[in-house]
Amino acid sequence: MSRIRHVRGSRTATAGIAATTATLLLAALAPGATAADRPTPAAALEHAASALLDHAGALDLTDAQDTEARDVVVDEDGAQHVRYDRTYRGLPVLGGDFVVHLAPDGGFRDADRATDAALALPTVTPKLSAPKAAGLAADALRAANPGELLKKLTAKPELVVDALHGAPKLAWRTDAVAQDSLGNPVARTVLTDAGTGARIDAWDSIESASGDGKSLYGGTVPLETTRSGASYQLKDATRGDTYTGDAENQTDLCFLGICLVRAPATLFTDADNHWGTGNADDRASAAVDAQYGTDATWDYYEDVHGRSGIAGDGKGSYNRVHYGNKYNNAFWDDSCFCMTYGDGDGATFGPLVSLDIAGHEMSHGVTSSTAALTYSGESGGLNEATSDIFGTLVEWHAGNSADPGDYLIGEKAVRDGFGREALRYMDRPSRDGSSADCWSTSVGDLDVHYSSGVANHFAYLLAEGSGARTVGGVSYDSPTCDGSTVPGIGRDRLGDIWYRALTVYMTSSTDYAGARAATLSAAGDLYGTDSAEYAAVGAAWSAVNVA
Repeated sequence: MSRIRHVRGSRTATAGIAATTATLLLAALAPGATAADRPTPAAALEHAASALLDHAGALDLTDAQDTEARDVVVDEDGAQHVRYDRTYRGLPVLGGDFVVHLAPDGGFRDADRATDAALALPTVTPKLSAPKAAGLAADALRAANPGELLKKLTAKPELVVDALHGAPKLAWRTDAVAQDSLGNPVARTVLTDAGTGARIDAWDSIESASGDGKSLYGGTVPLETTRSGASYQLKDATRGDTYTGDAENQTDLCFLGICLVRAPATLFTDADNHWGTGNADDRASAAVDAQYGTDATWDYYEDVHGRSGIAGDGKGSYNRVHYGNKYNNAFWDDSCFCMTYGDGDGATFGPLVSLDIAGHEMSHGVTSSTAALTYSGESGGLNEATSDIFGTLVEWHAGNSADPGDYLIGEKAVRDGFGREALRYMDRPSRDGSSADCWSTSVGDLDVHYSSGVANHFAYLLAEGSGARTVGGVSYDSPTCDGSTVPGIGRDRLGDIWYRALTVYMTSSTDYAGARAATLSAAGDLYGTDSAEYAAVGAAWSAVNVA
């Protein structure tokens, strides 16, 4: 897989090791700390309650308002963060939420509020009746589903204070729900001014739907899609609105990194939310693979590394399938923040939309958003290897029995005319006839897809160890360049170490010696410099001649 590299314009991203906390759940203890050293959630609530009394004026809290704690987070250093919802004269306040931040000793630091507007209304008696508000919402739901004869339509209004849309005002929030002609649910929430009857806002209450698709390589797979009128879109609101479109066998027209014409990405739609046939003659089947691969890659980074989306900002990218005519390639493009997949020529490659290829291409975006490894010389080899490593880990993480994890790259897309079973091999990269198993001074002169072999070999050795073995039903044999025996520490630790090295220590100019230093630093951070993991990283690099 190649990669088109462009400089993104105003898009910036930062990356790090993210952590999430559940409601009223303490974060993990810092090394050497005990639970007794830190406030409990109950203590945090008491501290926050005192802060509300002491700082009511600054928070614009009055006797007409009540607060209810919704979430408590206690940091490793004991700092506390308590999230509140508000009511005004018994009515929920949209945009009334706020977070109180407290020092480890419980002292008030500051607060973040959804709105700074003062809550004071002349009356909480609506001029617009509840039935009229319900009727307006029902009409809005019908208008959002033109041509549909909606069944079982209900609309339930609730009186609220709207502080989200300018000056606080009395409003009706009405949830309208129904079934379409296929029996699928449709819903819309309508916010109406309770004084004038004017619509303030409206939004779909069901943004995604659970469907499935018959893919080319992964069997029948689950898909999160978006309901739109009488059909569904191959767009996933649960993963940053990532979507898949048809390039319609067109190509981009680009010169010197500037694209004058873009191939389209016509959004795939479907009537019953069951996508594709599993055959290449159905254009939606390749789209199923691409969308599924994007979902699986998103989930890997979020589940394993706490990273939400390619840039870590929760925003999705998009896919273009059926690019060009018999195009034997797939690539990531920074300038469109998208993945693009060719159909292959049928003799050497089929459509290049397999799970590990999708993970590979999407991981180029992660690299671009973090270390931004230059796509030439040794850093270019590390860039390609990063995508091979994470594409492989995505495949293992997905746990798809139709496409189980392995250390073969792109094997599902390869056809008999290619002459071998995979694009690349991580256990012994030279099996492809071009890639380097071991570092030498000439490695940086190779094409980046071949110089990547050194890091791919390192990654396999670190995860599985040297010598012959069978993993997941596939036979491998990974000799070392120095004749040493290397123990494996497992795929999970490999992924953790490489991800931290990429996001914290590597830079655009990192070469193989720098990668050794970066991964040792990462292993030291995660496991300690006297750990078996730290020693294994050093041994695996030495085994591929990187000292």
